[in-house]
Order: sequence, then C-alpha cells, then structure tokens
Amino acid sequence: MIFATVVACQKNARPNYQYMPNMYEPVGYEAYQESDAFPGGVEAQLPAEGTIPRGGHMPFEYENTNDGYELAKAELKSPLDSMQIDTPRAKELYDVYCGICHGNKGKGQGKLVKREKILGVPSYDDAGRAITEGSIYHVIYYGKNAMGSYANQLNEEERWQVTDYVLKLKADLEK
Repeated sequence: MIFATVVACQKNARPNYQYMPNMYEPVGYEAYQESDAFPGGVEAQLPAEGTIPRGGHMPFEYENTNDGYELAKAELKSPLDSMQIDTPRAKELYDVYCGICHGNKGKGQGKLVKREKILGVPSYDDAGRAITEGSIYHVIYYGKNAMGSYANQLNEEERWQVTDYVLKLKADLEK
C-alpha cells in the first residue's frame, strides 16, 4: 500500500507568492506623458491606417441638401460592374427594405400604401421623376421627404445592389 500526503503551508500573516503579477495588476499608462507605450509624450497616437477619425469627416461626398441631391443625380455612378450585380440578392434586399412602401414592382403600391398607412409614394416610371442611379443612391443614403435614410440598414455595396434593382424595375415599368 502506498500512502501520499499533500501538505500546503499557508500563513495568513504574510502574502503568498504571486506568479505573473502583470496579469493581476495591470500597469497603467498615462497617454500624455513620456513612456515606452507612448514615445514622444504629449501627442496621442496616430489612428490606425484606414480608419475614419471622429468629427469633420464626411464619408459620403454629396451633402444632404437639394443641391447635393441634384449633383449626385447628375454625376454619381455605381462602382459595381455587371459581374458584381447579384439580381436575386438585390431583389431580396429590395423586398425587405423598399417593397413595403414602393411595392414589389415599383409602382408605389406597397402594403403600407394599400392600407393607407402612408400616402403619396410615386411609381418609378412617373414622368416627373427622372431618377438616375445617383439620385436613387442619394435617397437611400439620406432619405427624402417622408422616406427615411437606410444608410444604417444597408452597407455601401448593398445600397448599390438595390439601386441597380430599382433601375431594373423602372425599365420594366417603362416597357
């Protein structure tokens, strides 16, 4: 028979040994003083490459004004080529975010319009509309009149997919 005894010595009067104390007690750095973490002292670190600094930066170069809308309508073009257009995915995005008001065919007869929850949604082929890919993208980004912005729901590539699908619906209505 083998007997094993384990004995631990602990005296509460003195602290135990602590292995890797940095894991328990992190070292704090003062951002505006000279240290190994912040060489040069008074200046804060430069932001990581490719990031957008807070304040003063406009991620979309067209302003949320009538002039910005007209400028986007005249000159903004899709960066996607025909190989990047995913029509089934664009239709799915359109049905989820746009079809409820604009209708699945773009006639302005979505479920909310038919139930009279909102009024005055025009058809994409209305003569006075003369929409372009730039104007569609601008409206998706900022919203217009009663329509709100969808910039938080759709990323840039998805907005361009939906823009292409709206142009397809417009062409189908004009046949």
